[in-house]
Amino acid sequence: MSLSLIGLSGSLRRQSYSTAVLHSLRDSLPGDVRLDVRSLEDIPLFNDDLDGEAAPAPVATLRRDVAAADGLVVISPEYNHGMSGVLKNALDWLSRPGSASCLRDKPVLTLTASPSALGGVRAQQQLNETFIATCSRLVIRRQIVIGMVAEKVVDGRLCHEPTLGFILDGVRDLRDACG
Repeated sequence: MSLSLIGLSGSLRRQSYSTAVLHSLRDSLPGDVRLDVRSLEDIPLFNDDLDGEAAPAPVATLRRDVAAADGLVVISPEYNHGMSGVLKNALDWLSRPGSASCLRDKPVLTLTASPSALGGVRAQQQLNETFIATCSRLVIRRQIVIGMVAEKVVDGRLCHEPTLGFILDGVRDLRDACG
């Protein structure tokens, strides 16, 4: 069974550690798993007045693609003890309409990354709470929090093999959730 995944990074920074982790993961997956890494830079601030049939084009495209994907891999940096505003904003758009959003029943693997030793555990908590509120299907496993990420990403690549292996284990759990 082939698996189609969407990867969302909560960082817009050009040299983002979170995005580097997704790109490294994408390049390490087996041939029957595809991870399409998406940028959130074109997603406007959530405004319910703009939602519905006339939702902004980048939002409509992201919703369509998330709905078509088998699952999501979502990573956030930790900003001020929480997930990034960019990611929260995108999840707010994706969660509409609440009764039939593209996130409802969607299998999701969450990751966080931080230059601190804690790896974004507080952001991980917020991220998981948001996915529970959207009725997504979180992959329940040991949390994937990448501490000291600045030492593990070199030249835009996650070079720490034990961390990459742990994330790949998470993707195997995600595959099971999608099956």
